[in-house]
Amino acid sequence: MLIPYQMLETETLQRLLEDFVTRDGTDYGDQEIPTATKVEQVRNQLKKQEAFVVFDEVTESVSVMGKEQANEAVNS
Repeated sequence: MLIPYQMLETETLQRLLEDFVTRDGTDYGDQEIPTATKVEQVRNQLKKQEAFVVFDEVTESVSVMGKEQANEAVNS
């Protein structure tokens, strides 16, 4: 289920984005990028509808996904 990011409390969205960008396996290349910068990049992707907040009803978890991954998650 897609959750409009605008429906989330500001602090909740901030924590979700911080969790997302600091997860193991998140690779931003050779150059180290500050967490705050990564969060703003993902926030901009949400605004441009390049990324989405997705709630998985089976696992009762929420994540941020790119457009294709979100479409697959919602349509499966």
